[in-house]
Amino acid sequence: MDAPKFIESLPKAEIQPVYVLFGEEDFLKRAARTALDPKLLEDADPSFALSSYPGDKAEWSTIRSELATLPFLSPRRVVVIEQADKFVTDHRADLEKYVAVPSKGVLILDVKTWMATTKLAKAVPDAATIACKPIPPGQVPRWCTQHAQTVYGKKLIGTAGQLLIEFVGPSLGLLDQELAKLSAFVGERKTIGAEDVETLVGRSRAAETFKIFDAIGQGRAADALAILHRLLDQGEQPLAILGAFSWQLRRTAQAARLTKRGLSVSQALAEVGVRDFGMAGVEQLMRHLGMRRLEKLFDWLLEVDLGMKGGNPLPDSVQLERFVVRLAQPRDPVPKR
Repeated sequence: MDAPKFIESLPKAEIQPVYVLFGEEDFLKRAARTALDPKLLEDADPSFALSSYPGDKAEWSTIRSELATLPFLSPRRVVVIEQADKFVTDHRADLEKYVAVPSKGVLILDVKTWMATTKLAKAVPDAATIACKPIPPGQVPRWCTQHAQTVYGKKLIGTAGQLLIEFVGPSLGLLDQELAKLSAFVGERKTIGAEDVETLVGRSRAAETFKIFDAIGQGRAADALAILHRLLDQGEQPLAILGAFSWQLRRTAQAARLTKRGLSVSQALAEVGVRDFGMAGVEQLMRHLGMRRLEKLFDWLLEVDLGMKGGNPLPDSVQLERFVVRLAQPRDPVPKR
């Protein structure tokens, strides 16, 4: 069951002895835990009833003892194993036996991967197996609309949701933060419009990353670097900026691949989630880069990402600068045959 559906159905759901939160989307895991904890603990103080252990250090004997301990001032004991992939691998047989005959406590496993074909996975009910995976780009606007309404009681109108994603990127955590700010910004008003997003978010530092692409698309390397330096001087982390770059450039590369399959540029951009106000800038970027560089974008992004995570001795800011220059420089002439 995916996380949004799990959260929606939780009030009427039966409590399970074991829950598995799996996937790469940490925001959805936090949202599922936020909904699940009060369901399990009711009004009890978590300090009396909830224990958390790192997966690489947790011992099964300790966990089993915790789960079997009678609750104190709470309806049940809850034990959470964070980053539990190694724990699951090391104690798979023990977990299989426990799932077959659980105690009155509740065990929550937070893992990145969960193979549905294993004996353990088959023993855990679907109702307790929560998929926390990134939402496909095309579905993020719908998620924004639903999240704004259900969590903040606000309706996104017009192009507000799409504009917010263009400024912030697809990270659900960042989108939630900006929706919280927008909700406070509009006050008693029940709607959030594109003008609100432009006023509050469009002028934020996060939006500056997208201005870099306008400069790149026009071949203005100096201007692109100036914006980048301003972001770095304001305290933005290079990896966070690269994350925003990746969101835009991956969509651009995907659109280029779709044009090679016969779609028009506008059709390809719509397919990858670029619409209305965003199309002109991305079309310009595609024309500037050319197909040869567009086909290399995924490899270049991976190269910079690995380099900034320890694979390159140069400072992260320098690696990011070189990447911007590589994108902003004029296209190499096509060699004559």
